[in-house]
Amino acid sequence: MPLTEIPLRIWRTRGQTFRFNGHAVRYWTAGEGEPLLLIHGFPTASWDWNFLWQPLANRYRVIACDMLGFGDSAKPLRHQYSLIEQADLQQALLQRLGQDRPVHVLAHNYGDSVAQELLARHLEGRFAMASCVFLNGGLFPETHRKVLAQKLLLSPLGWVFSRLFSRGSLDKSFSEIFGPDTRPSESELDDLWGLIAANKGTRIFHRLIRYIPERVEHRERWVAAMQAGGVPMRVIDGAVDPISGAHMVERYRQLIPDADSVLLPGIGHYPQLEAPVLVLRHYLAFRETLGAAQSDPHGAALSGTIQWGSG
Repeated sequence: MPLTEIPLRIWRTRGQTFRFNGHAVRYWTAGEGEPLLLIHGFPTASWDWNFLWQPLANRYRVIACDMLGFGDSAKPLRHQYSLIEQADLQQALLQRLGQDRPVHVLAHNYGDSVAQELLARHLEGRFAMASCVFLNGGLFPETHRKVLAQKLLLSPLGWVFSRLFSRGSLDKSFSEIFGPDTRPSESELDDLWGLIAANKGTRIFHRLIRYIPERVEHRERWVAAMQAGGVPMRVIDGAVDPISGAHMVERYRQLIPDADSVLLPGIGHYPQLEAPVLVLRHYLAFRETLGAAQSDPHGAALSGTIQWGSG
């Protein structure tokens, strides 16, 4: 049964604002129970989670924000954007909301790197993480395959390309990274573009894209945190994503002990938009596994195999 979209105009009315390092940040909360932090990717925003929002809010206390430089949050022109600061932002939001319980995390793309930083902080005693699920993202710099737009933004003329980026550019980029049968509609692209263009967002693309070399800088610490164990993890990944698809999952299985991974055939870089029913099914199955393991400390969690989704 398909999940219901929350129209962007409705989504925007439900957001709230707080100040972080002097900047306005939009955030959303819903539901009750264990806190579940949703962390969006580049270049979009928290509305990426709209299909999953209500089903997850029926079970958990869901929390999400448009990170600094994204969506309806502030996009300061000369800011030095950093994944480390975005992790600080997530912690500041949780503190504002009085969340002092261990937090479950569901992240995508750029958000995967923020989640990796939070995982490293968990091991350092600076954050309490209960579990982490990654959707398509560059968990390992050596497997990240940059598309043309990313290469241009990283070039010395990135600032020029950033200002020239348009609704047509988004359409072309997304046609390359979505699954062949799951590409966004014109209406969805209009809404995604509206979030990107809000607050003159295209002026800072070349600054936001610095997350790619930042991943290289922190690779060893982040991968070591993933290998340390202690925090249950799963990857749910669109297999045909040219940036971080099946090839990234293969590397995940090579590096992470007892790797728990799910591949979604025919799905690209945005599984939460392309196949939200499958993402929800595999996420809830992961959480049920955690519950079973807690009730039976001798029980074994599902791991070590790739589960193939079906549409």
